[in-house]
Amino acid sequence: MTKEELFKLMNEHPVMYVATNDNGQPRVRGILMFKADENGIVFHTGVTKDFYRQLIADPRSEVCFACGKYQIRVEGKFDLVEDQAIKEEIVNHPSRKFLQPWRAQQGDEAFFNFLKVFRMQHGKAHVWCMEDNFKPKEYIEL
Repeated sequence: MTKEELFKLMNEHPVMYVATNDNGQPRVRGILMFKADENGIVFHTGVTKDFYRQLIADPRSEVCFACGKYQIRVEGKFDLVEDQAIKEEIVNHPSRKFLQPWRAQQGDEAFFNFLKVFRMQHGKAHVWCMEDNFKPKEYIEL
């Protein structure tokens, strides 16, 4: 599978499960990814969340997408992205209408201080399916 095909599958199945480290204790949660493309895998969370604190303390992670018969696992490091343009893109995207009431309630300054964006660039992906269950892993650089 090519990385372009992987990005297509990830965007078609945007729920990803993210593993983090919490003082030596693994934590996993499902979240709604914003997008995946040549610039990386992008998602957002809130500054008050344990998830945010865990990624700041240890940005190494593995994410997993369930894409029909395929499972895509990507390992890498999430970087905090302090870019107002990407925050505006996220908030104004049709899939993120649920953010609008928070923005209206808090006001722009407080809301954008709360909203934190992370990006994994240069991840290493592995695709799994039942047919390939016992084959050696092959990795695709994203």
